[in-house]
Amino acid sequence: MRGHEPRRGHQARRPGFLAVDRTGDGRRVVSARAGPGHRERAIEQPVRDAGPERASVVSLLRGGAPQHPAVVVPGAGGLRLSYADLAREVEASARGFAGLGIGRDDRVALVFPNSAEGLVMFLAAAWVGAAAPLNPAYREEEFRFYLEDTRARALVVPPVAAATAARAAAGDLMVIEATFDLDGRLVLESSRGGGEADSTAALPDAEQVALVLHTSGTTSRPKLVPLRHRNLMASVQNIVATYPLVPEDVALCLMPLFHVHGLLASALSTLASGGTVVVPPRFNPFEFWSLIDDHAVTWYSAVPTIHQLVVSRGRDRPSGAAAGRSLRFVRSCSSALSPDLGRSLEEHMGAPVLDAYGMTEAAHQMASNPLPPGERVLGSVGLATGVEMAILDEEGKELPSGATGEVAVRGPNVMDGYEANPRANAEAFTGAWFRTGDQGVLDPRGYLTLVGRIKELINRGGEKIAPGEIDAVLMQHPAVAEAVAFGVPHRTWGEEVAAAVVLKRGEPAPGAEVSAGKVGEKELMDFCRQRLADFKVPRHIHLVDEIPRTATGKVQRRSIAASFESP
Repeated sequence: MRGHEPRRGHQARRPGFLAVDRTGDGRRVVSARAGPGHRERAIEQPVRDAGPERASVVSLLRGGAPQHPAVVVPGAGGLRLSYADLAREVEASARGFAGLGIGRDDRVALVFPNSAEGLVMFLAAAWVGAAAPLNPAYREEEFRFYLEDTRARALVVPPVAAATAARAAAGDLMVIEATFDLDGRLVLESSRGGGEADSTAALPDAEQVALVLHTSGTTSRPKLVPLRHRNLMASVQNIVATYPLVPEDVALCLMPLFHVHGLLASALSTLASGGTVVVPPRFNPFEFWSLIDDHAVTWYSAVPTIHQLVVSRGRDRPSGAAAGRSLRFVRSCSSALSPDLGRSLEEHMGAPVLDAYGMTEAAHQMASNPLPPGERVLGSVGLATGVEMAILDEEGKELPSGATGEVAVRGPNVMDGYEANPRANAEAFTGAWFRTGDQGVLDPRGYLTLVGRIKELINRGGEKIAPGEIDAVLMQHPAVAEAVAFGVPHRTWGEEVAAAVVLKRGEPAPGAEVSAGKVGEKELMDFCRQRLADFKVPRHIHLVDEIPRTATGKVQRRSIAASFESP
């Protein structure tokens, strides 16, 4: 792999491209080559500039020594960006966005798989406005909803790959393609034709919204979470201090960059420490160990589903210290890590496994088990990191250690509130305490153990799914009278999506599979598959005569889920 050179198969610049110079004085400058080989660890400490950028993610561009590798995309036609390269590309793209009229109050939707382009686009969008990353797996209807709900001014996509998202663009939404060209420059091509980059792009301040994400709620409408630069910087500083991360660290980013787990924990925290983040386009358990060995990876973070696949696919590899010679720890977050899997993973890796606790509203991390010599408690998500933590009763009063209640946090990484959703904010906040919706207990030492969820989200391999969204889709089918989605236990994913459906009487739908004019399970699954991302589609649909309800007429998803067993 060569430093900052274009990947094979990328097209040269086309007519109408947005030209972006690298110097601000109109001179064309080809980006410099990256520094020494990845295994040659830089020991120079970065010089950190004072000024307003220190309060924003822009400061991460100066987190490492200029020629030290910042981002590495492995594989044939991969890419390696030094900190100097990354800073040039982000600043140039930010000036390009500004030249297209994108400013502080504008949201820029990003639809990228894990890639150098996606990371550069996030940092550039957060510089001039706010980034709104979206899952590339969404269907057109889903893209349309999220683009409208975020009030996106622009949609940035890789060429061709995000055609579905581009089709969802409507009205004044500007579509921008971003890719590295044959000169090794990141080129932005706007649907509105060429433009001139601004010579400067004003630095953001701590109060500017940097990242806009949706978090799934128990209703069909996801909630909008605006995270400010100060929230993100507090979070990455907490993560760097918890582990602690240094310039010699190499992180393997296996989680999507459109979620806070991959973006904050793996990518931005690594840049804040001056280290190197390795970003494969997707997780492949068969390539995992070659990535660890080839890049001397020192840590990675993932959901238990990925950990399980790593263990099961690596049984032929020596376990213990010989397995991951360079690894100094493994992090687990976004879903419950069973003690058995934690033990197996630690034995297999020969490195400490640290279970952590995070969520979107807190810009990811809220708690983590510590590295040795600190004590790691199996079944616990560890100690509060950079936040205050309490267990509250239903009235919002703090409970003593050992008592079970709702986990609440407060701290600089926690959002100010959901956007344009006063009802959700009233439910989520008790004074300055943010109520997570998770049930837990704190022991006398401060270790948190999660015991259940008050909220009814389905957690499929770390993907949080609102069951109400699935209900709404099933109810669009002409033969469905009632529908209730819920999660059921699954050995690999933690939870799988299932649904109970009551069919209308005397109203068979076309293409019915079963006798007596009734619609079959497969037809309903196909109906969902056309309208939902694959991970949201129910794998089991149970046709029932009625949906169980409480005496007050309420549906209890957990009670319904208990009636069905996962295969």
